[in-house]
Amino acid sequence: MKRALTLLGLVACLSAGAENSVPAASTSSAVSRAPISVPVASGVQQFTLANGMQLIIQPDRRAPTAVHMLWVRVGSMDEVSGTTGVAHVLEHMMFKGSKSLAAGEFSRRVAALGGRDNAFTSRDYTGYYQQIPSQRLEDVMRLESDRFANNSWPDEEFRKELEVVKEERRMRTDDQPRAALFEQLYAAAYVASPYRQPVVGWMSDLDSLEPGDARSFYRKWYVPANAAVVVAGDVDVAQVRTWAEKYYGRIPVKATPTRKPQTEPLQKGLRRIAVKLPAEQAYVALGFKVPGISQLETLGAQDKDGLALLVLSAVLSGYDGARLERALEQGPQRVADAAGSSASVLGRGPSMFMLTGVPAAGKTTAEVEAALREQVQRVARDGVDATELERVKTQWIAGNIYERDSVFSQAQGLGSYWTMKMPVNAEELLLQHLKQVTSAQVQDVAARYFGDDQLTIATLVPQPLDPNQPRRPAPATGGLLH
Repeated sequence: MKRALTLLGLVACLSAGAENSVPAASTSSAVSRAPISVPVASGVQQFTLANGMQLIIQPDRRAPTAVHMLWVRVGSMDEVSGTTGVAHVLEHMMFKGSKSLAAGEFSRRVAALGGRDNAFTSRDYTGYYQQIPSQRLEDVMRLESDRFANNSWPDEEFRKELEVVKEERRMRTDDQPRAALFEQLYAAAYVASPYRQPVVGWMSDLDSLEPGDARSFYRKWYVPANAAVVVAGDVDVAQVRTWAEKYYGRIPVKATPTRKPQTEPLQKGLRRIAVKLPAEQAYVALGFKVPGISQLETLGAQDKDGLALLVLSAVLSGYDGARLERALEQGPQRVADAAGSSASVLGRGPSMFMLTGVPAAGKTTAEVEAALREQVQRVARDGVDATELERVKTQWIAGNIYERDSVFSQAQGLGSYWTMKMPVNAEELLLQHLKQVTSAQVQDVAARYFGDDQLTIATLVPQPLDPNQPRRPAPATGGLLH
């Protein structure tokens, strides 16, 4: 599946799983022949409330609508063994009441205001949002601040909702062969990093999860200094700041827990797993551990490599007719029905570069695996043409401009970068840095990071389908939604 070269798409899916990652771009020996202008967002402002909560406001007066988001810097990577899935379960429970609202009342009130609401959980963060007519912004700020500070529900609501989450796991993972394969790949690739845990949780942990586990997680992580409010749309900055201080700023100060480092040890050899599941087609995924981007204001060596890996991925599969499509999916010698790449290099945890493929009729996963690796080796050997590099960068910038037509996209980008401790102009900085990536840099990372020692390969081995078992449609990609 091809995806538009957009930075928001990249950031939004980095924590959701490798199968949802967005491709990136690659290069040769010259920079772009024509200058590429990078758009800069105007008017965004960031404040710190009295209790340490962050407030980020992006005015956009083009339509009388506003998006209000609450981001909490906590996700499945902050869970402890035995309670995997609790971050996502708690996200569900946030809709089940507060000291002043009954279960389900929050969403009913948002709908009555003419808005829509939902929430999402990833490895790195949890988020809640409402999109409403801008004149209703104060109402949803009042509602969300109450929910954040006073989440409350009876045990019976927890037990009912836990069954909903279990069914979500069955639908999104257990009954989806490729999703199950990626779950197994991450569990095999990581030994110490909590990225080895699925966001939805292991079923055995969900079976034993108790109401107190969710309440303890809420009390520990849902504290003002670990959260940010993001507002974008037809709003006045001073007015939003006043409302934020009124509704959020009065929440009592609480200490943010100290996070213990969970550093992944160096992998010292190829890991390979086979996943046998009922499926119509085989599938292969190659996950290479690579450096990520930790900050954008002053680039270190690893940050520069992470940028070059983004560009490499976009050259491989970032647009219709990119390298993997041409080499593997077209012509009489085609080996794949689909092939793709992704560079998950932005996030709170370790980074991974993924190559994936579906064998064509009569072809094997081994042939697809070899063909995928050959395309990276070609870049390492021959570099990338300057025209190809320029095309990738131009499309990225065009995609960024289109994203800014949506106030929801603006808010989502600002919140995602905040969770990674990036500045409010992170997207502009990222675009500026990507603009400077050279063919030599892309060729260099292609040569250095794609050996066997940091590689985990997962192969889906199809088993016969049960004709009496109806097939569930694959759910939409992205983070886990409420």
